[in-house]
Amino acid sequence: MANKDFKVKNGIDIQTPLPVSMGGTGQTSTTNTLNSLLPDQAGNANKVLQTDGTNTTWVAQTTAYQRGGTASRPQSPTAGDLYYNTDYSYFESYTTNGWFPIAAAPLAPTGVTATNQPSGRAYNNGQMSVAFTPNSSGGAPTTFIVTPSPSTSPSTFTGSSSPITITGLSSNTNYTFTVQSTSPYGTSSASSASSSVLATTVPQAPSISATAASQSASLTITPGSNGGSNITQYTIVSNPTTTTQTTSNTSYTFTGLTDGVSYTFSATATNANGTSLSSSPSNSVTPISGRQNVELLLIAGGGGGNNGNNNDTTMAGGGAGGYRSFTGLTISGNYTVTVGGGGGGSGNGTNSIGFGYTSTGGGTQGQNGGSGGGGPSAPGTSRGLGNAGGYSPSEGNNGGSGYNGGQRGAGGGGGAGAVGSNGSAGSSGNGGAGATSSITGTSITRAGGGGGGDSNFGGPGTGGSGGGGSGTEGGPGTNGSANTGSGGGGARVFTGSSGGSGGSGVVILAYSNSQPNLSYIDPGLTYTLDTSSRSGFRVYTFTAGTGTVTP
Repeated sequence: MANKDFKVKNGIDIQTPLPVSMGGTGQTSTTNTLNSLLPDQAGNANKVLQTDGTNTTWVAQTTAYQRGGTASRPQSPTAGDLYYNTDYSYFESYTTNGWFPIAAAPLAPTGVTATNQPSGRAYNNGQMSVAFTPNSSGGAPTTFIVTPSPSTSPSTFTGSSSPITITGLSSNTNYTFTVQSTSPYGTSSASSASSSVLATTVPQAPSISATAASQSASLTITPGSNGGSNITQYTIVSNPTTTTQTTSNTSYTFTGLTDGVSYTFSATATNANGTSLSSSPSNSVTPISGRQNVELLLIAGGGGGNNGNNNDTTMAGGGAGGYRSFTGLTISGNYTVTVGGGGGGSGNGTNSIGFGYTSTGGGTQGQNGGSGGGGPSAPGTSRGLGNAGGYSPSEGNNGGSGYNGGQRGAGGGGGAGAVGSNGSAGSSGNGGAGATSSITGTSITRAGGGGGGDSNFGGPGTGGSGGGGSGTEGGPGTNGSANTGSGGGGARVFTGSSGGSGGSGVVILAYSNSQPNLSYIDPGLTYTLDTSSRSGFRVYTFTAGTGTVTP
């Protein structure tokens, strides 16, 4: 087209309103008539005009995406926004987890950290929160997979963002966790494992057993697992309910109960995380005052055999200590218990005392006692008599009489079960037989009488069954057995030897093991407690000393 000259008119007719198609690019000078009709362009860089047919305004340019380096990403993006990252020459999409490359497989998360969440968690249902950082160098993940070690059920846990809650963890167990990222473009490898963290919960329910006592019950709590945190308290409830009582000990006396009422008990355990489920009910017990249906065997010390200090007299055996047996007793309160000692040569045994009863020490030659000492062969000296305490039934028997003929013989000491036998021409009498009891769970004979010593005319007497000492031909008499209350044997005439000592006594107590142990035993007493030899019973055997005992 050929060049042409143009002339500009001095004025332009302006329509009202001015169509955008007739305008410029924005006001540049207020003296320009055309531009004065357009909105001010200052501060509106990179914006475009928009009109509704009446008004014209500057608005932000709308594009499908923006572009630039990582540092220039939009400050307030919305999920789904696109951005072309010129640092890496690829498109990115914004998600709730951050900016990620488009159409790329995700990478393993980093910085995996587990936090225990123990408060109120039931036993073996521990919980942890697993936090991590999505890896923005890979594709955008849609799901994260957490795998605990050791394995759980289920074996994995999923979530769309960090953190993810893990439940069903075993109490008092250390766990580590790895995390994978997944999307439609693939699944990442596993992350590095978290540090090991201990899963803790409330304790496992304990178990509880009970033994009746006076207006109370002795309880034994057997803890279950502590859930990974130390148990600080047990809470115990009785049924029928009286009061709820607490303790930090596994052995506890539950007080305030009514004698004659049957009770069971349940317990819970508490640690820093909370309180366990309740135990199963204990066995049923009925409190009683003291101990009931008690059996008692009370045997005093045996008498000593007589000394061989008279050329014309054979020496008699000692009598057994008093033997007393009781059943069906009720004991309550404080009692003195004394175990009687055996008499030395020519000495009487001492009394045994226990739980309100007394048995009498055995007599030596010619002396009365629980059982009497035997009579010597010398004229004018009679045998000793038994049951010196005057009890019914009798606590013992008489000694045997001596023989004062041409060939003398001394009498045997009385036993708990029989009289001592008489001396005869040329022979001394045997000790009386003892008595038998099964209070310890085994049938045992105790409290035999001592045999008479020999003379130059004949043999000595033998000790009675149950530990009685025998007389001797050539020296001191044989001692009665310890803790049987048996009599000592007589010594031989002419030798000046000592008669055998009587055996020490014993106090034995037995009652059902559904009742508790004795609550107090004085340290001055020597004793044993046996709960196995006699099925279903507690058996206390006192063998020495004196002191107070409280049921």
